[in-house]
Amino acid sequence: MRKLQLSRKVCGGLNAGERLKLSGVIYTARDQAHCRLAKAIRAGRKTPIDLREKIIYYCGPAKAPKGRVIGSCGPTTSSRMDEFTPLLLKAGILGMIGKGGRSPGVVRAIKRNKGIYFLTFAGCGALLAKYVRSATPVAYKDLGPEAIYRLEVRDFPLIVGVDSKGKRII
Repeated sequence: MRKLQLSRKVCGGLNAGERLKLSGVIYTARDQAHCRLAKAIRAGRKTPIDLREKIIYYCGPAKAPKGRVIGSCGPTTSSRMDEFTPLLLKAGILGMIGKGGRSPGVVRAIKRNKGIYFLTFAGCGALLAKYVRSATPVAYKDLGPEAIYRLEVRDFPLIVGVDSKGKRII
């Protein structure tokens, strides 16, 4: 597995099916956070985080047990965010992390915006939590676990599900 930090240039060189370990900052966002982000973008309002070049992880982390940074933090089904994804890609996000396939419209939007979609391991939320070095809620805190969290990760395991050229493995 390659170890890397992401940028649009780096993502452009990744291929569907490639495995890697990500180190850096990612942001969690699930259904309700996506709805609010989309509403703000459509209204021409500033979003609570700068979306440019960010990776969005479709995750709602569990409460951290004593002595841990974060609780279980496995991926949720990505297709639930498909209605919002083209808009967020156009707004500048670099890519997404989740589980499952994406609609043809999302694949086209990934290709058009030179984005990327990563898969990570479902059913392994407790294991994935071990790769999180810090977790801070940064927006929509009223949503509880569906708030947007800033996660600093090290060697977070990923598979390229849809590359920037629109090739996909599922």
